[in-house]
Amino acid sequence: MRTSTGRVTEIRLDQGQAIAWIACPGRAIPAPGQYLLASPATAILSTPLYCAQPGERGFLAAPPIPASFVPGTALDLRGPLGRGFRLPEEARHLALVAAGDSIARLLPLAAAALLKETAVTLFSDAPLPNLPSSLEAYPLSALPELISWADFLAIDLSHERLPGLRQILGLAEHSFPPCPGQVLILAPMPCGNLAGCGVCAVPTRRGYKLACVDGPVFELKDLMV
Repeated sequence: MRTSTGRVTEIRLDQGQAIAWIACPGRAIPAPGQYLLASPATAILSTPLYCAQPGERGFLAAPPIPASFVPGTALDLRGPLGRGFRLPEEARHLALVAAGDSIARLLPLAAAALLKETAVTLFSDAPLPNLPSSLEAYPLSALPELISWADFLAIDLSHERLPGLRQILGLAEHSFPPCPGQVLILAPMPCGNLAGCGVCAVPTRRGYKLACVDGPVFELKDLMV
């Protein structure tokens, strides 16, 4: 398993949340939806970090950030790990759905899609940073009315909100979305697939899967249980 070292170079507040710049080798920067396990020397458990913005010598880590992370903190890194987003080449209308308190984990996917001239619309009730003028933004409540516009959905939500996924999408019970999509499940992953502890288990149409290894990005159709 790939390991490396990194360092916290900056902590700042963005929309009331702490974000951190992590200096690390380029090979350690997680792709959209993947995660990197980071552990200070004094920590017992590792923290999964997601990329909000890649850089030449590291990346901006999306919130939440542990309080123990301060500028200069040395980190042992493991990864990138897990299954990230895979945007279909034929996708022309991408709907980003951030159902949590941050849109940060979806921003790299938005940037990649805009470079391909894909139309991107964001649905979220989270505080918004400065966004590209080509990225439209709507409240989450607008999604059911506009979902038919999309030909692909990229969703970010917590493990706790998974049972309400159909309601977020405005779907009736036992119904399916009008287009394919993928869902990033933000779940606790204390063992990072080293112990198979099961804390991050996700119910799917094929039985329970572990977010730390089978995800954290899952096919939307597999979560329609």
